[in-house]
Amino acid sequence: MSLDEIVVVDPELMNGTPCFAGTRVPVRNLLDYLEEGDSLDDFLAQFPGVSREKAVAFMEQSSRLLIESVTA
Repeated sequence: MSLDEIVVVDPELMNGTPCFAGTRVPVRNLLDYLEEGDSLDDFLAQFPGVSREKAVAFMEQSSRLLIESVTA
């Protein structure tokens, strides 16, 4: 799954806040949940419009991009 299929940034959607594609759920919400020690399941229960596949793909892509930026 490409990053464009996972995250959308649209000035007309949530003022350009990066959101999970097809939803109005900011990706920051997932990060906040995880930072607070909540599980992915807790996040998905609160935001049923976000698929597990998209949430996991977001974390994988974010990790990959971070590693690439640090090693570049």
